[in-house]
Amino acid sequence: MDKLWALHEQVSLELTRKIAAEKARLDQRLRQLGVNGIFDAGKMGHTRRPYPQVFPKYRNPAQPGETWAGRGKQPRWLTAQLESGKKLDDFRIMPSVDWAKHSAAVTKIR
Repeated sequence: MDKLWALHEQVSLELTRKIAAEKARLDQRLRQLGVNGIFDAGKMGHTRRPYPQVFPKYRNPAQPGETWAGRGKQPRWLTAQLESGKKLDDFRIMPSVDWAKHSAAVTKIR
């Protein structure tokens, strides 16, 4: 049993040493890539792609500052109004500009 325990400790030490050496090698490689401007080791996460701006489509008549773009969970004020019998179109914002056409035109210009 003592020989097995000694072998276990020996294997654990060897694995720890190899893992540390591999980590040091990888850290060195990351630093090299960071210096070349290919990789910034400080920012390991992915950057999100840019999404177009989403304009609000619905407005709370009682609090005009409360709006909803029609994405995600419905806000509480809208849920309460819908439960009282009103329709979603009652809260629709009538845009002065058709943003779908406007954003398509801006995209074509760029």
